[in-house]
This record gives sequence, C-alpha cells and structure tokens, in this order.
Amino acid sequence: MRPKHILARPEDIAERVVVSGDPGRVELLASRLEGARLVNSNRGLLVYTGRYKNTRITVATHGIGGPSAAIVFEELRMLGARAVVRLGTCGGLVEGLRVGDIVIPTGAGYWRGGLYTQYLGRDACMCAVPDYELLEGIVREARAAGVKAAVGPVVSNETFYAESPEFAREWASRGAIAVEMECATLFLLGLIRRVKTAAVLVVVNNLLEQDRFASPEQVRPQIERAFEVALEALVKCRVP
Repeated sequence: MRPKHILARPEDIAERVVVSGDPGRVELLASRLEGARLVNSNRGLLVYTGRYKNTRITVATHGIGGPSAAIVFEELRMLGARAVVRLGTCGGLVEGLRVGDIVIPTGAGYWRGGLYTQYLGRDACMCAVPDYELLEGIVREARAAGVKAAVGPVVSNETFYAESPEFAREWASRGAIAVEMECATLFLLGLIRRVKTAAVLVVVNNLLEQDRFASPEQVRPQIERAFEVALEALVKCRVP
C-alpha cells in the first residue's frame, strides 16, 4: 500500500524518526539536524530528514489526536520507519509536576472505542506500552544528560477542552501522572506493526492549576533538551 498523505519516497524516510504534533516544533527540531531536507509538506504534515552524529533521522508532524497521528504513524512505517519517538507536550495530573518538567511515559491509558476498537477488535483491551529497549535508552540518556524526568504512565485523552481538575484527580487515582493525546495510539500501533516506539513529553500546564499554560517559547529550551535525549536513545537503539 502506498501512502496517501505523506508523499515521500521510501529513500526519503530514515529508520529512526521523531514525531511531534506541532509543525512549528518540527521545523525547530529539523533546524537541529545536519543537512535537514523537507521531504513532505502535503496536508501541512511537514517531514524533514537529516543527520545526527552521522545517523539519518527523520522528524515528522503527526497533527492533533489519535486518528491524525495513526495515519502518519502508519505511513511512516510504510516508508521504512522502524523506531519512532513522540516528542510532545502534556498536562500534569499530580502535584509537583511543573511547566518545563520532563515526563517519560511507561504506558498510556485510553478509552475503548473509536480507532482503538477498530484496530484491536470489539472485545480486546491491549496494554499500550512503549518498546522496552527504547524506553530504557531514553531514561538512561536523560540521566546521563542530567535531565530530571518523571517516569510513569500517562493517559491519552481525545477531548482537549473536556479536561478539568476532576479529570486530573480521577486519572491520578488510577496512577497516571500526565495527560496528552497520541501516546496510546503510537504505542499500540508499534506493537501491532512491529515498530519500536517511545515518547518524551514536556509539561506545559498542570490541570490542578488551570490558570497557567506555557507558550511554545517558554518551553523551547526543554523541548530542545528532550530532543537531544530522544536522538541519543535513537542512534543507539537497534532497529528491527
């Protein structure tokens, strides 16, 4: 099957990929690679390929939410991606997580239904977890770089404006430490399609303190540090 949205050639896409929802963030990440070249702009899904420490790396836009992200993840796999790290933002669900803090998800909760039921089947409820080797590599590289990170489960929510302090307390009681929108989709597709996946997230607000929401510029240094952590883990990760 040929991709319908990412109009790139297989030789344009690296085996190691960093994905992010915001096209502006993808442009920032691409500027940190050597010789980055735009290989797709169709549908606003910017995709660049360059090098980091002489290893080919692709950075790609996945849009907002599971359905958009699933299309991009599927098409990147069709084009040769074998290890994918989501570099995104999240909202804290527990006290102590502050704007700019780093979260490394060990898994992602989700509600059955929608794309999850379509992929897994009506009665299936699969653990949405990252690849262990890639997860371990990200944790190791974060520690080596002196990046303090909260490591734990998150929840992938589909309704951005329905989140509230009550939502935060409910999911925190289940063990989730942060909320975002695409990790469960990425992790499940990684398991189904045999692609290594993981994520690094930067906190932009805490749902227990709804009056604060960081701008992209406020968390840019943390995004760049998280990108370096992801890159170091990716270049050392074995690909299938």
